[in-house]
Amino acid sequence: MTTPLTLRQLPLFPLQTVLFPGGWLPLRIFEVRYLDMVKRCHRAQAPFGVVCLTQGQEVASAATPGTETFQPVGTLARIEQLEQPQPGLLHITCRGQQRFRVTHAQKLPQGLWVADVDMLDDDLPTPVTDDLSGTVHSLQQVLHSLTTQGGDPSRLPVQPPYAWHDAGWVANRWSELLPLPNDLKHRLMSLDSPLLRLELVSDLLDKMRIDSAR
Repeated sequence: MTTPLTLRQLPLFPLQTVLFPGGWLPLRIFEVRYLDMVKRCHRAQAPFGVVCLTQGQEVASAATPGTETFQPVGTLARIEQLEQPQPGLLHITCRGQQRFRVTHAQKLPQGLWVADVDMLDDDLPTPVTDDLSGTVHSLQQVLHSLTTQGGDPSRLPVQPPYAWHDAGWVANRWSELLPLPNDLKHRLMSLDSPLLRLELVSDLLDKMRIDSAR
């Protein structure tokens, strides 16, 4: 058994969302603690960690001074695009990368969270089985519908490169799109088996009566 890769003092961005590997995440940054962190990561071409909040707010204020708590498993986010429309404001787009598990976290005096984390294995390439092929077809239909509605293609929730035959990729994209509670999205993201993740997604599609005809 190999020893997991450990990252020390990884800057964290607790959000009320779950980032999946391969997913796209646009963020509007205006808090000083995150402006500094994002600029440092961008200059160093280094990722930061996105973790889903279980308690607390994304934006700190005097009215909500409590400590945030967040899920133990998160995803590295690499900055793909960065714009500064005005001083004190950044627009960034990030792509989800490898998952990690927090082993120790601390909040620095300026309010930024940093953590020691163990990296989790990437999904192994896993073909979509015949009985789950409907999840692929219905996802393609959703993307086609969104594309024909016009607008900026770079802002679509599903971005290339596409991996229609990979169970983990399809499961992740559906998990992002479906209106699920964050705790359920986190459980799906944390699963080590991409095929099991897609099977659970298929069950959810059936329950929501979203067409995933086999």
